[in-house]
Amino acid sequence: MGSATASGDLSSEMEVDAFRRLFPLRFHERHLLESIRPDARPLGKARDTTLALGAVASADGSALAKIGCTTMLAAIKMEVMTPTMESPDEGCIAIDFHMPPICSPIVRPGRPAETAPVVSKQLSDTILSSGMIDLKELSLVTGKAAWMVYLDIYCLDADGALFDAALLSAVAAFSHLQIPVVSLNDDGRIVISEENEGGKLEKEPVNKGKRELKLSSIPFSLTCILHKNYILADPTAEEESIMETLVTVVLDSSCQLVSLYKPGGPVLAYTSAIQDCVALTRQRVKELQKILNEAISDMEVE
Repeated sequence: MGSATASGDLSSEMEVDAFRRLFPLRFHERHLLESIRPDARPLGKARDTTLALGAVASADGSALAKIGCTTMLAAIKMEVMTPTMESPDEGCIAIDFHMPPICSPIVRPGRPAETAPVVSKQLSDTILSSGMIDLKELSLVTGKAAWMVYLDIYCLDADGALFDAALLSAVAAFSHLQIPVVSLNDDGRIVISEENEGGKLEKEPVNKGKRELKLSSIPFSLTCILHKNYILADPTAEEESIMETLVTVVLDSSCQLVSLYKPGGPVLAYTSAIQDCVALTRQRVKELQKILNEAISDMEVE
């Protein structure tokens, strides 16, 4: 009897899986009628999110962010540069988003992923326009030396809402950042200090009291899918491929709007739908702030 039941359950599972593959939209819409999703989440709920700071020991700042299965590794390296004549008292930030073939079956070896430059641009615009980092904080000596910050974000698993996870990893990496100690060399140039055999710095540091960046108006985001009259928060890759209208809302830590991004799609974004997306993002900002604060506290304890 037990064997027959198990066999029936297996057969039923296979039928559901076949229906899901053959008619993905109908499969998802059946769930939407019950206000639930195939992974058992309510429509407005984001996936479980984790954050670990200091994931890359050789980086000046790093973080590993996971939203569901979507996984991002962010790492920061800093170099001393000569500032531009137009901005002699400011440093620079260069952001690169990478999608290696391991992250998704859609990404092929030897071919750059089409999504990568789009997410890179979106990240740069968001981080620079949010006011999270004052570029003047990256200045060392006006007109002579400033920091060049290289932020690289690697997508290790692409299962939807890539921008949200990438932005979270970037924000966390900047929160973890320890600015290298710099000093004047014999030629009068500012260089990153090196320790002697006794573990002491060979030269007197120039930036002794300025080892962390002051972050303000930290941006957080939430991507939603608009499908008919439904709004689905934090979509998976499967949901994104079936229901193509996406809206990404970026709010800062005070819940002020930083940006709104809608890359096309067949569904019109009515005012009421946008307001609902913003309301969901406000709730999400509180969750992400708590997760980030806990990750920072865990690092301090260690």
